[in-house]
Amino acid sequence: MKRTFDLLASAAGLLILSPVLAIVALLVKFRLGGPVLFRQNRPGLGGREFTLAKFRTMTSASDGQGPSDEERMTDFGRTLRSTSLDELPELWNVLKGEMSIVGPRPLLTEYLPLYSERQSRRHEVRPGLTGWAQVNGRNDLPWPDRLEMDVWYVDNHSFWLDMKIIGKTFGKVLSREGVSQGDNATVEYFAGNES
Repeated sequence: MKRTFDLLASAAGLLILSPVLAIVALLVKFRLGGPVLFRQNRPGLGGREFTLAKFRTMTSASDGQGPSDEERMTDFGRTLRSTSLDELPELWNVLKGEMSIVGPRPLLTEYLPLYSERQSRRHEVRPGLTGWAQVNGRNDLPWPDRLEMDVWYVDNHSFWLDMKIIGKTFGKVLSREGVSQGDNATVEYFAGNES
């Protein structure tokens, strides 16, 4: 049932939102230049990597000595992130079966060896466009709480819980709560668990 819903919702979303996708793509090209999409490998179901696609929200990356994410983030990029418009290309990842509409957000591959055994269970389901942690604090949550909510979702997910999360997501997006954490452009880097 979940995969059927994902297929129908992502296909409908891509079709209905195609004018929005086209407009945002043009704005990104005009404001930030190319490439329009930001692509990065992320761990999905079972920790298997896939290429996540989002609209770019920052100026082009430079070497390790270059500007920080905070310095590369533009007002336009902040608007895309706060409205979650940057996430729309991930509907294609959902359509391909790499992601789900609802599930733990796909985090960086380099975090994999830093998780506890329990936290690693977040990869027992497909990652999602939105999730339990996103509607209960989003990026404003401390890492231990956020990862624990991901595991709670793995243990309790159901079609009706997914519908509840989707409903709450619209409210979170409209309120623009928890988009960033403190002074960070998005969220503080996960450095592992305290001993």
